[in-house]
Amino acid sequence: MAWQGLTAEFLQVPAVTRAYTAACVLTTAAVQLELLSPFQLYFNPHLVFQKFQVWRLVTNFLFFGPLGFSFFFNMLFVFRYCRMLEEGSFRGRTADFVFMFLFGGVLMTLLGLLGSLFFLGQALTVMLVYVWSRRNPRVRVNLFGLLTFQAPFLPWALMGFSLLLGNSILVDLLGIAVGHIYYFLEDVFPNQPGGKRLLLTPSFLKLLLDPREEDPNYLPLPEEQPGPLQQ
Repeated sequence: MAWQGLTAEFLQVPAVTRAYTAACVLTTAAVQLELLSPFQLYFNPHLVFQKFQVWRLVTNFLFFGPLGFSFFFNMLFVFRYCRMLEEGSFRGRTADFVFMFLFGGVLMTLLGLLGSLFFLGQALTVMLVYVWSRRNPRVRVNLFGLLTFQAPFLPWALMGFSLLLGNSILVDLLGIAVGHIYYFLEDVFPNQPGGKRLLLTPSFLKLLLDPREEDPNYLPLPEEQPGPLQQ
């Protein structure tokens, strides 16, 4: 019964959050079971563009390291802030949300080439946190029950936490930079004098992922109307 309850709860999670979280967990589980090796997942331009191992463009965003505190910490933030974005400012706009993932992923990959970064999942997490924090600036966040501050400081607090753990903050800085670029292009520049939206979600994504709007001029057939059929 408990397992059924967890399954039902998970199925209520929005589709993009559910798919990305599940992909990260399954990838880590496959590595733990030695079905996969991290060497098959990391981003390597030579292997991608000369050996055509194109899956590395995706799998490097799915592996957060072996099971441990860092993995669960990242999964908590992925699930929480990805879900809040999808249920909040992206509600009913699944195509736009997926396009944000694609935009962030492509830009992180290009910038990651400069820093020789092999796994970019943490950068994507920080990007999600950054966009959410800038769209909810008045929300107060409590981090581990120790610190309370306004939401826009959260990405920087996460970077400081990475520094305390002895990790490189380059990945966090990359996530903050890409998150700010997306936020500026999507939320700031279009509202400036002479500004306009530059990030336009492709129509095929909208057709594929967004619910179709009902035609207000559509008249249902008699058999589709409520009430008894007229013979």
